[in-house]
Amino acid sequence: MSFSLIASFDCLPCAPLQRLSLSWLERAGVEVAVLRLDEIDPLISGNKWFKLLEHLRVAQRTGAGGIISLGGAHSNHLHALAAAGRRFGFATAGLLRGHAQDTPTVRDLHAFGMQLHWLGYGGYRERHQPGFWQPWLERYPGWLGVPEGGGGESGARGCALIVEQVRNQLATLGWVGYDGWWLAAGTGTTLAGLVLAEQGAHRVYGAMAVPIDHGVERNVEALVTSRNAAYELIDASRGGFAKVDAALLAFIQASEEESGVPLEPLYTGKALLALRERVEAGAFKVGTRLIFIHTGGLQGRRALMGR
Repeated sequence: MSFSLIASFDCLPCAPLQRLSLSWLERAGVEVAVLRLDEIDPLISGNKWFKLLEHLRVAQRTGAGGIISLGGAHSNHLHALAAAGRRFGFATAGLLRGHAQDTPTVRDLHAFGMQLHWLGYGGYRERHQPGFWQPWLERYPGWLGVPEGGGGESGARGCALIVEQVRNQLATLGWVGYDGWWLAAGTGTTLAGLVLAEQGAHRVYGAMAVPIDHGVERNVEALVTSRNAAYELIDASRGGFAKVDAALLAFIQASEEESGVPLEPLYTGKALLALRERVEAGAFKVGTRLIFIHTGGLQGRRALMGR
C-alpha cells in the first residue's frame, strides 16, 4: 500500500448550492441556501472529504504506511476514511467505541478492508489522555494517527475550502452576499475551518449535536485564536449524543417532504430543527440570508432511522 494515488484526492468535487424551500422560512422572510455536501460523492461524502484532505497530504508527504483513526459503530468519519483507503490504495485501521457490533457501517468498514479494534467504552474515553496513541503506533509503525472525526488543525484547514465553494456559486442564486453560516457541530472542526476562512466577515452558527461536556467549545477555541473570530455555539443535542425523539423524527419527515432534501437524525436534522427554533423566535431579521451546510452522514441513518 502507498499514497501514490492521493493526487486524485486533491481534486475536490464541487457541492451544489441550492435554495432551501420551507414554509417557516418563507413566513419569517429569511432566505437559506443549502450546500449539498452530501452529494459530492457516494462514499466519501459530506464534510469528510474536506476534513480528511490535509491529513491525506501529510500521510503522502511523510510516506506513511497507512492511517489509523477513531469513531463509533455508525461513524461517518471512519466510513469515509475506509472508503478513501479502498479507492486510493492505502491501508486503514479503526479504533471503535464500545464492543463489537454488527451495523451497516461496520459491515462496510470490513468490506473496504479497514482493520477494526473495539476499545470498549472506558478504553475509548482514554483517547484524549497522554500516551493513548503510543501502543497503537507501535502496533502500526510508520502509520499516521488521525484524531476522532478527522479533527485538529489539519481538518480545519481542509474545511476552510468550503467557503470558496459557496462564494463561487452565489451568482447562481442571484445573491451578491450572505449574512452567516449554519451547520451541525460534532467536534467543531468544520465550524473552526469556516471561522478561520471568514476572518470575522460573517458569523458562523454551530448547532451542537453533542452535549456541551463533549468538548466542542474547547476544540474550537484551540483552533480559532483570532480576535476577529465571529461564531456562536447552540445546544441542539436534545439531551445527549445520538438522542433521537419523536418530535425530531416528525420534523425530519416533514422537512424532507417539503424541501426534497434528505436529512439524518444525529447532525443535519438536529441542526435544521435548531435553526427553525431560532427563526421562529425572531433571532433573524427579515431579508437575512444564511448558508446551511449539509454535512452528509446519510450512510449512518440506515441503522439509526430504523431504530
